[in-house]
Amino acid sequence: MTKKITLWIAVLLLIVIGLAPVLSMFIKSLFVDGALSLKNYQLLFQAKREWILLSNSFTLAGATTLITILLGVPLGILFSKTDLPLKKLFTILFVIPLIIPPYILALAWFYLCGRSGVVATVFGEKIGIFTSHFLFGFPGTLFVMVSTLLPIVIIMTMTYLRMVNPRLEEAAKLSARWPLVLKSVTIPVIKPGIFLAGLIVFILTLGEFGVPSSLRFDVFAVESFIQFSAFYNFNAATAAAIPLGVITLIILMGERIFLRKKTIQFRLAREAMTIIPLGKTKQFFFIAVITLAFILTALPIGILLIKSFSLPAYNEAFTRSIDSIIRSLLYASIGATCLVALGFFLGYLLERKAFRFSYAADSIAIFLFALPGTVIGIGLISLWNTQATNFIYASIAIILFGYIAQYTALGERIMAATFSQIPHSMEEAAQSVGAGWFRRLFYILIPFAKRGIIAAWLVGFIFCLRDLGITMMVYPPAHDTLPVRIFTLMANSPEEVIAALCMIMIVITFLPLSMLALVLKYMGSKDDSKN
Repeated sequence: MTKKITLWIAVLLLIVIGLAPVLSMFIKSLFVDGALSLKNYQLLFQAKREWILLSNSFTLAGATTLITILLGVPLGILFSKTDLPLKKLFTILFVIPLIIPPYILALAWFYLCGRSGVVATVFGEKIGIFTSHFLFGFPGTLFVMVSTLLPIVIIMTMTYLRMVNPRLEEAAKLSARWPLVLKSVTIPVIKPGIFLAGLIVFILTLGEFGVPSSLRFDVFAVESFIQFSAFYNFNAATAAAIPLGVITLIILMGERIFLRKKTIQFRLAREAMTIIPLGKTKQFFFIAVITLAFILTALPIGILLIKSFSLPAYNEAFTRSIDSIIRSLLYASIGATCLVALGFFLGYLLERKAFRFSYAADSIAIFLFALPGTVIGIGLISLWNTQATNFIYASIAIILFGYIAQYTALGERIMAATFSQIPHSMEEAAQSVGAGWFRRLFYILIPFAKRGIIAAWLVGFIFCLRDLGITMMVYPPAHDTLPVRIFTLMANSPEEVIAALCMIMIVITFLPLSMLALVLKYMGSKDDSKN
């Protein structure tokens, strides 16, 4: 009984904190002057601009998804199944853009390709005008989004490749070369993973606010924010947000229908992955990968580093943002802890299928993760901006609610994967000798799930730390975080100071990753010594 109550509380918290604000926003959008009306939506679909925004959003998301798959799948294969040199280093380099706020990359490319950027200084004003036209608009936004989300496809490809049974490939190798084996066996087997990666990229691009806003490309996520923050038009902001929610829901239903029926041929325990020898093409692939890593990662970060390379710039950056830095670290730490606590029980519910509605709870979490941050932000304001709940709306709680609503799915899925490695028999044995739910929780589940808990906390910390869309919408006065402070200072502060702030943001984002590497290395060596 105690177990059921605990899991029910976790599900109800997800519904109240995450789903209720979105439902509240939708219900309020159906009323105009106190009467039930579809006027908001009639105005939305009659306006030509809204159809342009919809077209822009879909074009950007579709093009980003296509290019990331075309680049990410081959790179994932190179990094996991070939003898390419420095594979681990390349993997780290390509993952870097994913863990920093995307608009920082957009800003770095502005310093490089803007009208007064490095390119214009070196090659002349005409070249600078050309690169600036490329950057501001669809091409530049697409380029930054691809470089930001490419790691998702790479990581998903590498993950699914590790689960492929190598005996399938070995059997195919008896009558075919590696290119044909990959085309006919390996890639079809990991197709569910590629499809899932594409869906994630599509949804995240559809809801991205920072990059299109910085590079002046009009999409629905930006329109919602402008209507709410600039014009204080709640109805227009909600009407612009609802299509994104509906699209997200349709995509999620497609994912459920498609992926739930798919299976993957898992490798046998501890069976080594088959490595593809690159032979004479190794040098070509090495040069191609190092060039791409330089363009997508090293060049933009190098530009920020060079731009900020002065002690006065860093001194002013710290002076103007030290309070935001402290708040960012504090809020991200609290948010990550909440995400682990809620994700722990929801992950258990999903993996153990403790209730019939376990998939429904998972669907809610995934739906909220897929929603744009601006949509969740408007929903939170819609629900909590009342006199009775002002103690939540005007405090850190509203930011934490946003983090929980958006990122619970991350902790849930990490913990579900962790619990899948813990045998059911251990719980059953403890229960058979009279151990209650909390004793099983503290003496079996938590100790055996400690790696997953650490990983879930650090992933949650990174996503909370880099969040812009939700925090920008809901933060109360004097509660802005570092990403928000950078975004608001970009227009009227010296470039050197903004670049320094971006470098500070990158450094404090990398701290938890370093911690994760050290902790996992320590725990791995400790486990090896026990064996």
